[in-house]
Amino acid sequence: MKHIYNQGSDKLSPVLLLLHGTGGTERDLLPLAEVVSPTSSVLSVRGNILENGMPRFFKRLSEGVFDEEDLIFRTKELEVFLDNAANEYHFDRHNVIAIGYSNGANIAASMLFHSQHTLKAAILHHPMVPLRNKELPDLSGKKIFIGAGTNDPICSPQETNELERMLASAGASVSINLESFGHQLTSSEVEAAKVWFHNNF
Repeated sequence: MKHIYNQGSDKLSPVLLLLHGTGGTERDLLPLAEVVSPTSSVLSVRGNILENGMPRFFKRLSEGVFDEEDLIFRTKELEVFLDNAANEYHFDRHNVIAIGYSNGANIAASMLFHSQHTLKAAILHHPMVPLRNKELPDLSGKKIFIGAGTNDPICSPQETNELERMLASAGASVSINLESFGHQLTSSEVEAAKVWFHNNF
């Protein structure tokens, strides 16, 4: 997968896995990593799917309707990529925290839905429920930040609450930062993610 790896100054800090939104690239979220944890190593990945020329991490059937078969396949693909990247760049595979926005947040959530070992924690900016009618693994001890907007036309507050309930039912500790904005990623939301990160890690 096309990606950027930047070695951080502190090898004990969590490695940040950056996952962009639809139409983004592996460069989009680099400024977020600098805000949240400037000493961390960063692995920023570009999605393998193109939708009308726009990179994504998995296919969708329409706005808000995921191609679940492809989502499951791409989730496993990303997990294998992470395993290989840990070997190539010599970082601790068990010390990876995802930061995802929109489509990137959705595949990060899917990683949590599929395995208790893939991510140490996650910062999910404007995620949706990736899969329904799925039994989640034991996520006890996992810390998850969800950033959402009360006026988000893509991820409604109800969607956010449903995702929070599913993760919490699996044992995760979920913090929600709800702002009166839409689907855009605001500086105040990034700052809230930074505060959450430093309070927990």
